[in-house]
Amino acid sequence: MENTVLQRPSRQFLSEDFRIESWEDLQPHVNRLLESPVGTVRELRTWFKNRSELESVISEDFAWRYINMTRYTDNESYTKHYEYFVKNIQPKMAAVSDQLNQKAVQSTALAELEADEAYRIMIRSMRKDIEIFREENIPLFTEISLEQQKYNQLNGAMTVEVDTKELTLQQASVYLMSADRLKREEVYRKISERRLRDKEVLDESFTKLIALRHRVAVNAGFANFRDYMFKAMGRFDYTPQDCFNFHRSVQAAVVPMMNQMMVERKEQLKLTALKPWDKAVDPKGREALKAFENGADLTAKTIECFQRIDPYLGQCLSIMNTMGHLDLESRKGKAPGGYNYPLAEIGVPFIFMNATSTLRDMVTIMHEGGHAIHNFVTRDLELNDFKHTPSEVAELASMSMELISMDHWDVFFTNESDLIRAKREHLEDILETLPWVATIDAFQHWLYEHPHHTHKERKENWQRIFNQFTDKATDWSGEEVVREYLWQKQLHLYEVPFYYIEYGMAQLGAIAVWKNYKESKQRGLKGYLDALRLGYTRSIPEVYAAAGIRFDFSEMYIRELMNFVQQELNALAD
Repeated sequence: MENTVLQRPSRQFLSEDFRIESWEDLQPHVNRLLESPVGTVRELRTWFKNRSELESVISEDFAWRYINMTRYTDNESYTKHYEYFVKNIQPKMAAVSDQLNQKAVQSTALAELEADEAYRIMIRSMRKDIEIFREENIPLFTEISLEQQKYNQLNGAMTVEVDTKELTLQQASVYLMSADRLKREEVYRKISERRLRDKEVLDESFTKLIALRHRVAVNAGFANFRDYMFKAMGRFDYTPQDCFNFHRSVQAAVVPMMNQMMVERKEQLKLTALKPWDKAVDPKGREALKAFENGADLTAKTIECFQRIDPYLGQCLSIMNTMGHLDLESRKGKAPGGYNYPLAEIGVPFIFMNATSTLRDMVTIMHEGGHAIHNFVTRDLELNDFKHTPSEVAELASMSMELISMDHWDVFFTNESDLIRAKREHLEDILETLPWVATIDAFQHWLYEHPHHTHKERKENWQRIFNQFTDKATDWSGEEVVREYLWQKQLHLYEVPFYYIEYGMAQLGAIAVWKNYKESKQRGLKGYLDALRLGYTRSIPEVYAAAGIRFDFSEMYIRELMNFVQQELNALAD
């Protein structure tokens, strides 16, 4: 793999110049798959490879439409290009995918192929897709996709004025780390007021999404959308009860640690009341850490950091940079959030984020870089399906990289005290992240178990759940409305429902990977990469075992990991 530009593999099923402009371009190739013989193992393997190639091309075409639409939400052409696919290609492909699945499972050669563990995992997912597919849900999915897009458009347009400058909310949030408390409060209120200006629109959009999703679930024979999504997401290795166990374990083992941390923060800041705008500032009153100057500086330092962990890792990020697959800086018109989007055919992903200059931005590129490494190490797996890992594995790749990379954060922080402070802040952020993950996941369970709830009931239950997992030190008086709508900040609720508990599960796994890495860098890194290379050719517990860790949500295990985090915090004298 040269450190320049990678080319996609040569195509075997489609012509090299094949492009997707309309469904009519795809139809002949779909028909070829539907008509191809699959009576022998050899024929079936070839058929799966041909299908994988076609689906990779389709996936990558959609990926670029999505990437461009989120990079430039104010570009009408990109929006139309994306919407055309959602309206005119995706619905037809959904129906065809079911036909192709049916063809595969009816093959007499399938049983012999299932003896291969990787194929068994894929075929298990295929049978699941057949089970939940309903023709009447296709137009509902189109409607859902278009409704979800509104969230990006609304958030992409949100700006505030600070010190006579128009800033995105991501850019403005940097001020929440200012040592000037009056400035923090001023900016916090501006950001909150801007978000709340659209609260009714976002509420109505979410109500519509819940109703549409519930219809999808009922059509497919499920009592609620939660149960449907557990099946749709292929959660073969855990149940809703395991999620509830996770919630309880976090409440018992992590929330008290977070609460103590906030009590200490209040004391260090010498405040009579710890307010929401006091949560991000350095407790010793120091100005916010600045991890980099701009996107170019962030890119260069990230590549060096990855290079130090292992030359191969740095090479992967260098290739992405050379190929223009990084868009890192925040700007007006750009959708919120960050992601690493796999590009199925070429195998070189695209990283999108909204960096300003903060430690959190630096951690985000470590996170998305972990996803990118995952894409690179699975690039040569036989089928596209083998590369599509469940989120519990995908997020293990990214969150582990956040922690493994800490040994080389001196690339970003040359001052020793800043470096120690950065590590402490990140570990403390983990103690806040786990309860927030539990909050969002518990809220989702309630939302979809009660699909006909009113806006009033939604507010009441959000606050009930929020209070279970928040600290008791923060004074929300005067900010009650802000607290009522905090959930609207969470993109996942709108765009990828039920995709959030994975962050918590993977965070636990990442701490365990980091613990192994601290004990032996060579063995720890090998276990991490061995697990990633499996893609989705093994079950989630087996992938975790390959990394030398456990897939476990028990209170005892979480306490064990939290004790390790506390020891590491104690070792970082600030």
